[in-house]
Amino acid sequence: IILTKYFKLNVFRISIDDFYKTRKERISLSKKVHPMLLTRGVPGTHDINMMLNFFKKAKSKKFKRLKLPTFNKAIDDRFSKKKWYDLKSKPDVIIFEGWCVGAKSEKNNSLKKSINSMEKVKDKKQIWRKYVNQQLKSKYKNLYSQLNCLIYLKAKNFSLLQKWRLKQERKLWLNNKRNLNLKIMNKEDVINFMQTYQRITQNMFRYMPKYASIILNLNSNHQIKSAVYKRK
Repeated sequence: IILTKYFKLNVFRISIDDFYKTRKERISLSKKVHPMLLTRGVPGTHDINMMLNFFKKAKSKKFKRLKLPTFNKAIDDRFSKKKWYDLKSKPDVIIFEGWCVGAKSEKNNSLKKSINSMEKVKDKKQIWRKYVNQQLKSKYKNLYSQLNCLIYLKAKNFSLLQKWRLKQERKLWLNNKRNLNLKIMNKEDVINFMQTYQRITQNMFRYMPKYASIILNLNSNHQIKSAVYKRK
């Protein structure tokens, strides 16, 4: 990003969160596959085709203006199209960020043991976790192969991530408290929500530093305390 001062690069930043499937699509998915897929976040709840199409068009020499979705977590659905990103010119650099970007699948044997109460109670037959893992193994592997560089922001532990997520939800509530028709989570909701991506997060803690290009180690205040650059 610093290079933009010298080379006038067109940098575009977008989150994988903005490509969540609509609430209507996730309701349909939850009925067809497993009820837990109504909850956004895990692989399988994003629109992969839309992301791949975005990368393809953004890299094209014949670039044309793009409208890209923005997701409103306060209503758990996409914003209306008038609030979507309007990418008018071809980007030189795309910063594609999000918690599960670059995550890899697990071995099937490791899926058998539940790692929290939600998996134990709501996914007894392992249907949900096997579906999510298969998504990582196939569609998301293809998506992440488009990335030129993988930067991993590594927190100390999962408990610290919970603390940060609670703070984020609190800010969301403060910014939208006048609207009563929101799907903003309380503390218990956040803890339950985070159980849906605990498995993948802990797997990333264990393996991401081995294959990420750059590891940024974060302190408890969400600040970078050290950085590791790995040559490929």
